[in-house]
Amino acid sequence: MPTLHVVNVFTALDGSEGNPLGVFLEGSAIPEADRQAVATDLNYSETVFVDDAASGRLQIYTPTHQLPFAGHPLVGTSWLMRREEAAVATLRPPAGEVPTWVEGEQTWIRGRAEWSPDFVFVQLDSADEVAALTAAPGDATDGYYWAWEDESIGRVRSRNFIPSLGVPEDPATGSAAVSLAARLDRALLITQGNGCVLEARLGPDGTSEVGGRTVLSEVRPY
Repeated sequence: MPTLHVVNVFTALDGSEGNPLGVFLEGSAIPEADRQAVATDLNYSETVFVDDAASGRLQIYTPTHQLPFAGHPLVGTSWLMRREEAAVATLRPPAGEVPTWVEGEQTWIRGRAEWSPDFVFVQLDSADEVAALTAAPGDATDGYYWAWEDESIGRVRSRNFIPSLGVPEDPATGSAAVSLAARLDRALLITQGNGCVLEARLGPDGTSEVGGRTVLSEVRPY
């Protein structure tokens, strides 16, 4: 019976909030043909199946789609693999090679904005306006809504609604942070959803980096 680890990724400083992630460290025990159904059943914003821990090869699924790249699953999986004494320097989702490392209490990954889903970025006038959202406004369905809390130091407030991927609201979206840092060409400290915290910055050779804290929520057979 496969073992499911659930971790909360991009938590606040005190370990609260965070975006739940399901991880099967022995993902090869679940046939590829069954993985979408498993991710749908678990209903986390993403579920990861690690096919080969030594090489970091893995697959990522939302409740309705497979993704080639996503920041929240890669940060959380990297943290968990290190915790389980199976740390790697590079993760290998379908998009390509993703370097990963630790700085203090934060786990970081590096990727390319073009690997991310085609998010609809909408800048609002105030952080309060973003915080008050309960869904994408008007006739919109998907949308990453953001506003400056303090532009001078790169503080951002955001929410992300992506029902097209089976995620009514994503509590913390690492790939969107990668894309936003690239769009704005600067380092950012992002508070997303109800209090998740993501740091993003520019990396070498046209890449961006995203990092944050992760905590273990539960371990159970599936």
